[in-house]
Order: sequence, then structure tokens, then C-alpha cells
Amino acid sequence: MRYIKLFKIFTLSALLGACGFESVSTESTFATDSAAQAVAAGLSHGEYVARLGNCVACHTTEDGAPLAGGLKMNVPLLGNIYTTNITPDAETGIGNYSFTDFDRAMRIGKTKDDNRMYPAMPYTSYAKMSEQDMRALYDFLMTEVEPVQQANLSADIPFWKDVRWAMGIWNLLVHDEDPYQIASDQNDAWNRGAYLTEGLGHCGACHTPRGIMLQEKGLDSSDDDFLTGAPLDFWSASPLHGNNLTGRGRWEVEDHEEFLLTGLNRFGTAIGTMVEVVNNSTRYMSTEDVNAVAVYLNSFPASEDEGEFIYDDTETQRLLSLDFSTQGAQIYYEYCSNCHVTSGNGYYPYQPALAGNPGVLDPDSSSLINMTLNGSLRLVSSEGPVSTDMPYFRQLLNDQQIADVLTYIRSAWGNSASAIRIDDVAEIRAATDPTQNDDIFVLRMK
Repeated sequence: MRYIKLFKIFTLSALLGACGFESVSTESTFATDSAAQAVAAGLSHGEYVARLGNCVACHTTEDGAPLAGGLKMNVPLLGNIYTTNITPDAETGIGNYSFTDFDRAMRIGKTKDDNRMYPAMPYTSYAKMSEQDMRALYDFLMTEVEPVQQANLSADIPFWKDVRWAMGIWNLLVHDEDPYQIASDQNDAWNRGAYLTEGLGHCGACHTPRGIMLQEKGLDSSDDDFLTGAPLDFWSASPLHGNNLTGRGRWEVEDHEEFLLTGLNRFGTAIGTMVEVVNNSTRYMSTEDVNAVAVYLNSFPASEDEGEFIYDDTETQRLLSLDFSTQGAQIYYEYCSNCHVTSGNGYYPYQPALAGNPGVLDPDSSSLINMTLNGSLRLVSSEGPVSTDMPYFRQLLNDQQIADVLTYIRSAWGNSASAIRIDDVAEIRAATDPTQNDDIFVLRMK
């Protein structure tokens, strides 16, 4: 009886929780008001906020009108949903939303017609936004975006699995509605970086592991699990902590800045949907904002002592002498060395190094397998598309060959990561086969 009573209390609290919602009021600060940085970036305040939040990545389909929705996304264990039309069309978009309606949707995931959202829309991060940025984003969507009449699509979730009604309880248990609070013991750059990373950038939505209720285990730098890496759609969203080998411990502030602006640096390159984040969002950031995020990320400590990376040229010398006695060496020489060279050091900034690359050393090998099978998305710079993207080897190499060459890469030149299992290659090959699956591009998060 006690548990039933508690459940009733939770349910009632959740149902009533948004009834008296009032828009959040915040003080304008350097860390939380993006107006000045928008000017520096040459954009309106609202468009700059939309870029920081990467709204276009989810609310636009490949051939669709900007921000008209329709992108299919997965809700684990339940089914698929479709992103909504957020253009100012009064009938099918958000044209009849007041600012309070919009603010409520962005902060607690509840629409104007009182429907609960699944947190595939990362309102758990957007709740940290300031009033100034929220109003600017609202004004941008209402006055600078072209209205598009396109009806929203119904979710592909059986009625008996549709638990939108329970999201109020979910919010009550795991959601923090408070806007970003300035850390008085940190400087302006760190606070600005924290505001962008924890809030608008919603980095934790991909890079933070999920708990039993599918909630992010940490929402800010005070949580040990925040940004420690997570599996995502047969990729691995890499850890962003300060571990020397698998994290960002060897990165300087300048390395973070280069990665955010270009999608690559001396340690590696953007992969998976991170390519879209760079193309649609971070490359538009002002110089101060790029520095702020870099300062913030560079402050994360290591979660464990992994030692130092020490380069070993043993395999380099064997390759140069055409000694292919190490399993996987000949495959590497024939298919990989033209770009990544026999030393494993690549051709920076055109081809990433594999020696000491945190992505290569990641305990979760999903990204390496996925990229080898399917290639990488193409980065875009201010001059146009970058032509050095990774080709796919799905048709050229079988599962055993891919397992062998990736195991070789993870153990050569001083790398010391675990071997690749052929079963893991086979699983990802099947799950990402475009001839057998209609939903390989259905993602959980961007």
C-alpha cells in the first residue's frame, strides 16, 4: 500500500507540475547571453543560438525544407518518432505558440497542446538556457524562418508502449529544470564553456552514459559520469574526460579549438554524427566561444591513470621491409597505408594519425568497425566540402579481414587496445547494411 500511495503522489505531482509554468527570468551575463558572440560571428542573436543548439540537424530531413521536421528518430525500447515542424506556420508548425508556450516546451518538454515529449528532444539540456537566449531563439523561429505547411507525422509506437503520459513522472525523478548557474570559483571563459557544453550544445546527450530510466547519468561537471562516453547507434560517442590514452588528456586548448572549428586535429577526426555537429554548429561559433568550450573541456580531470603514450616503430620497420608476419599487417599495408602511412602517423591535417589516436584506443570498438565498413561523412569547411573522408570497405574486406586489420592497428606503434572480435564486425555489418535494413539511418540523438 505504501508503494501504491507513493506512486499516486508522483503521478499527481507530475500531472500538476507544468500547470502553473512561468517563463524563466535570468540576469544577462557574459556566460549566458549570446548576443555579443552572435555579433562577432556575423549572425543575428537568434540564428546564432539556433546554430549553437544545432536545431537543423534534427528538424530537417535530407531533402526537406529547413526546420520543417519529419526526421525519423528512435526511442529505445519503444519505437520511432518523427521530429516536428518548428517553422512559424500557424497550422502545422509553432506559429501560434506564445513565448511562454515555447519556453515550456524547451525547458520541460511539454507542448502547447499539453503533450509530453520524449527526451529525444534534449530539453534536459536546453533547460539550462538563459531567458535572453531563449527569447532570441523564439524571435528567430517566428520572424526569420520561412513558414512551411507540413503536417507532423505520428509516432511509430504501439499504443501499449506509448508512455508520454509518464514523462511527467520521469521529469520529476531525473530532470533538472533550473537554468545555468554561474560557478563563482571559475572564470568567465570556463562558465561560458560550461553553459554551451551542458546546455545549448547538449553534448551530454551523446557523450554521457544512460541510466536504467534512459536518463543521462550526469548533467554537468559535478557528476563523475558526465561526458565519460557512451554507445550510440553502433558508434561510440567518445569520452571527453582527461584520460591520457582514451580521453583528451594530451589535448591542449588549441587542439580542442581546432577540432571544434574544422572537425580534425593532430589526434584525430570527427566521425559519425559529430561530423554534422561540426558542419551545422561548432564551425559557426565565435572565436571567444570556441575558446570557452575548449577551456571548459580542457579542465576535465582523468578518471584513471592510463600512463603515457609512447610511440614504438617496430611495426613501421617491419612494414618498410615488407615483413607481414604480424596478423593484419599485410591488409593494413595494402588498404590503409596510402593514407595513414606505414608509421601510422597519417598526413596531418589531411589524414588522421592512428598511432595514439584516442578513437583507436577506445575500449568500445564500434566506431572503428562502423567507419571501416561504411566510411565517414564528409566535413565541410568555409571553402567547401573536405575531400579526405574515409572510404568504405564493406565490399572489399570480409569480417575476418576487418577484425584482423583493426586488431593490428589497435596494437601497433605503441597502441595497446583490445583485439576486435569477428562477431562484433558481423553484428555491425548486418545492422548497418543498407540493402537489408530500412532504418539504418534512424538515430537516437544528434
